[in-house]
Amino acid sequence: MEAKQQMHFVLVHGICHGAWCWYKLQPLLEAAGHRVTAFDLSASGIDLKHLDELRTFPDYTLPLFNVMESIPPDEKVVLVGHSLAGLNLAFAMEKYPEKISMAIFLAAMMPDTTHRPSYVLEEYFARTPSGSSSNTQTAPFGRPEDQLVSVLFGPQDLASGLYQRSPPEDLALANTLVRPGSFFMEDLSKRSPFSNDKYGSVKRAFIIAGATEAENDFYRWEIENFEVPIVKEMEAENTDHMAMISNPNTLCQYILDIVGK
Repeated sequence: MEAKQQMHFVLVHGICHGAWCWYKLQPLLEAAGHRVTAFDLSASGIDLKHLDELRTFPDYTLPLFNVMESIPPDEKVVLVGHSLAGLNLAFAMEKYPEKISMAIFLAAMMPDTTHRPSYVLEEYFARTPSGSSSNTQTAPFGRPEDQLVSVLFGPQDLASGLYQRSPPEDLALANTLVRPGSFFMEDLSKRSPFSNDKYGSVKRAFIIAGATEAENDFYRWEIENFEVPIVKEMEAENTDHMAMISNPNTLCQYILDIVGK
């Protein structure tokens, strides 16, 4: 019976993307009888802010905080965060643990409660180096003392690193809609670890969905680094990093299976 109760899913997109990337998953969850909120993080999707207006990772996360503030005290949501959004989830879990029934990390950064928040990103870049053919654009922005760097995935990297098993129409859509983002590494490197009694108290699940085996190995390392009670892995032959685009039906079923446990 529990699995059939209506739940409220809050979908959080990854870097350079927006709420648009959930357009296949959202109606599937709604057809299963659940409520879904998908929104743009700051300076993402159709959000009116420009990246130059942001200084910190919480600045980038502000729209998620606003969603959480709108949740009534007697309601709990299921957070689903993709890619970099695992860190957005962590900030929300630290701030609103009592409003979250579960956090599902989808091919995502998942910090622990021992290291600074930037640790998982540092490990990711060390373990999954970019190829020499990378055409992702980076550029400094904001005040020099903030050491901010923007990132924009190029067409080749979208095709070979994120969308290689997705329909070509979706790759074309991504090339049209991606916007510059930032990892806010300097800001994250100066922050204290997330706490066990807040962030660490929220039930977690992880869905492995990597574009490459090296990426999947990194997710397995994250799961070993910060134990997760529920883990599922997408089929490698028909899933890429953008699991909600390349394999939405299986992803929806996995999410429903997870919340039903």
